[in-house]
Amino acid sequence: MLYWLTEFSDGGDIFNLFRYITFRAGMAFFTALVFGFIFGLPLINLLRRRQGKGQPIRDDGPQTHFAKAGTPTMGGLLILSALLFSTLLWARLDNIYVWIVLGVTFAFGLIGFADDYAKVSKQNTKGVSSKVRFLLGLLIAAAACAAAAWAHPAALSYNLALPVFKDTLLHLGWFFIPFGMIVIVGSANAVNLTDGLDGLAIMPVMIAAGTLGVIAYVVGNYNYTEYLGVHFVPGTGELLIFTAALFGGGLGFLWYNAPPAAVFMGDTGSLALGGALGAIAVCTKHEIVLAIVGGLFVVEALSVIIQVLYFKRTGRRVFLMAPIHHHFEKKGWAEPQIVIRFWIISLILALIGLATLKLR
Repeated sequence: MLYWLTEFSDGGDIFNLFRYITFRAGMAFFTALVFGFIFGLPLINLLRRRQGKGQPIRDDGPQTHFAKAGTPTMGGLLILSALLFSTLLWARLDNIYVWIVLGVTFAFGLIGFADDYAKVSKQNTKGVSSKVRFLLGLLIAAAACAAAAWAHPAALSYNLALPVFKDTLLHLGWFFIPFGMIVIVGSANAVNLTDGLDGLAIMPVMIAAGTLGVIAYVVGNYNYTEYLGVHFVPGTGELLIFTAALFGGGLGFLWYNAPPAAVFMGDTGSLALGGALGAIAVCTKHEIVLAIVGGLFVVEALSVIIQVLYFKRTGRRVFLMAPIHHHFEKKGWAEPQIVIRFWIISLILALIGLATLKLR
């Protein structure tokens, strides 16, 4: 929104700063961070009053989780509010990629909100039917992928870019749409599965978002793409503002979600943020790199898939409990120990993902 101030610039005044994506990204980060600090506590108090007993705790979960009874959920509202306010304030609103990612984020956020509301109001862990959530997610992802394919340059549209292999494109044709749908919906649900311990999901989301923000900035800059040998996707640089706002809002939320959590992110946050990561990957043509950067989420999702399939086939379990972070809880690892180690793994994977920009 504030980008319009550049119209008053003669190139040598303070308004010229608003031309720079890096400046606006920094301001988006601080805006979202301050927003989270200011409105975090009032929102938590409101959720606590409205929800009464808070988020229901699974009966079959680790015994340590029963101590968290009464903790309110829907804390994702804080992240999404900070993210929306900051992005609209600092991003160029004539950029289609910004609107695609915002649309996916808040559409998935609505699905998550409905699910959280159903759980809290009925005081059970079922919420909205998984089939309904999955179908709605596919519809949202299909619209986003179609819009991204339309916005991409003709040489990249409906193509899959392969990391490491310079100038290599795999033409998917119309299959690009269902492929992108899998990326977005899979990312949303993988983050949702990861969100099971205080602070476990939000930091890896922030790390992945920061990494994808750098990638978006690079592929949106012709000079950088020429130097690194990656595909140029004009306009994606503006997504750095979105990811910076997400990082700032995430830090504001983490302040209250650090163990012991004052509020849970809930499906409101996890589905929305996971969908955002998938949408950014589709827009920047880095869908495969997302699997590396978000490798922790992939492992969490795979642990559930493996557990379910193996149990149906043999009646036995591979893990003590899935997702895999619960397996380590059952083995006696302390919650902070699991969380911090998973954060370290996320950071390592993010660095590997960034390295694909140079390895050509």
